[in-house]
Amino acid sequence: MKNDRARFRAATIACQALWLLALGGCGKPDTPPAAPAPAPARTVQAPASVARVVPAPVSSTAATPAPAASVAAAAAIKVMQLTLGTSVDDAHKITAPGTRFAPDAKTLYASVDTRGQTAKSTLNARWRYLEGDGQLISSISQSIAADGPATTTFTLHNPDLWPEGKYRIEIFLDGAPVIQRDFEIAKP
Repeated sequence: MKNDRARFRAATIACQALWLLALGGCGKPDTPPAAPAPAPARTVQAPASVARVVPAPVSSTAATPAPAASVAAAAAIKVMQLTLGTSVDDAHKITAPGTRFAPDAKTLYASVDTRGQTAKSTLNARWRYLEGDGQLISSISQSIAADGPATTTFTLHNPDLWPEGKYRIEIFLDGAPVIQRDFEIAKP
C-alpha cells in the first residue's frame, strides 16, 4: 500500500510538472489578433486539453443584438454526457469507452458532450484518486464557446504505471458541478 502511494505521489508530481511545462508555452507573449470579434463559434477540443475553436464566418452587415433575456432563454449550454476511454478519434470522441483501465494505460481521456449556446463558459475536469482519500490528481479548465452540440476532451497523462484502485472525474460548468464518473485502474 505504501509503495502504491509513493508511486502515485511520484506520478502526480510528474503530471503536475508536465502541466506546468505546458503552461509555460514557448515564451511568446499572448497577443490577440487585431480582427473584429467573430460570431459565436463552435468548439472542437484537442486531446491535449487545448481548445481549438472554429470561428463562424464574420457577417459583413451589422445585426441588431437580441435582448439579453431572450438570448439566455434560447438554449443555455448544458452538459449532456461524460465518456471515458484511452483513445479518441479525429472528432475527439472516445473510440473505446470504459470505466476500467489497465495500470499501464499512459493516457486517459474524458469526452464531455454539451448542447446549447454560450459565448463564453468554462468547463473544469477534476481527476481524483479515491484510494488516497479523494486526493486531487489534476484540475484542468477550458473556456468554450458553442452554438449547438460540441465535444470537449480532457486528457490525463501518466508516463508511469497508475496505482491500482478507484478514481473519479468530476466535471464543473462555470463552477457548478454537473456530472461525475467513477472508474477503476486494475490489472486485466
